[in-house]
Amino acid sequence: MTLLETVNGILRRLREDAVSDTADTVYSTMLVDIVNDAKTMVENAYNWTALRDTITVTTVAGTTNYSLTGSGNRFSLINVLNDTSNRVMIEKSQSQVDLMQTLSNVPNADPYAFTFRGVDANGDLTVDIYPTPDDVYSIDFNGVKPQATLVASTDDAVTIKVPVQPVLHLALAMAVRERGETGGTSAQEHFAIADQFLLDAIAFDAGRHETESIWYTA
Repeated sequence: MTLLETVNGILRRLREDAVSDTADTVYSTMLVDIVNDAKTMVENAYNWTALRDTITVTTVAGTTNYSLTGSGNRFSLINVLNDTSNRVMIEKSQSQVDLMQTLSNVPNADPYAFTFRGVDANGDLTVDIYPTPDDVYSIDFNGVKPQATLVASTDDAVTIKVPVQPVLHLALAMAVRERGETGGTSAQEHFAIADQFLLDAIAFDAGRHETESIWYTA
C-alpha cells in the first residue's frame, strides 16, 4: 500500500473525503506526519524481512575507518562477513579496538573484527576495521535498514515496506486521539486493534526466520 492509499484509508475510517494528493489539505498533510510516526514505531518493533539489506564496504589498504553509506543511524546489524576471505567478522567494543590498535602494534593484514565508531556528516554509521586492511576486501554488513521518512505529495506513490495494516491502524489510533472522536470507537480500542495487527504481522514474519530464535553453544 502506498503513502496516498494509507492516508486515504485513514480518512475513510474517519468519515472524511479521500484526497488525490496527500498535500491537498492541511489535515491530509498532518496525517502524513502521523503515518511516518506509526511507520517508525512498526519498523522498530521487529527485524522485518522487507527491511533487510546488505551494505558492502570495499576496503582500501592502510585505511581503518569507513562509512556505511545509506545506513542512517537506525541500521540494525544481523551479521558481518568478510566476503573476500570467507570469514565471519567479530564485533568488538571501541575500547577493545582502541587498545589493540594502540598496544599490539599489529601490521596491516586481512581484517577479522570491527567496531562502530560514530556517524559521518551524512548521518550514516561509521566503523573501524581491525586490523587495518592490507589490501582490498569486500566486507558485507547485513542488517535491517528502515525506510526513509515519506514526504507529502513527493512520495505519494511510494509503497510502505513494512506490513501496512499495523501502520494504518496505529496511525488511525493516533489520529483518533488527536481528533477526540470517531463515531463510537475510542482511541484505546483503536490502539488495541493496532497492537493485534502488529502481533499478527510479527508472527507471520518470524516464521520466515525460525532459526534466528535458536541459540547454539560451542
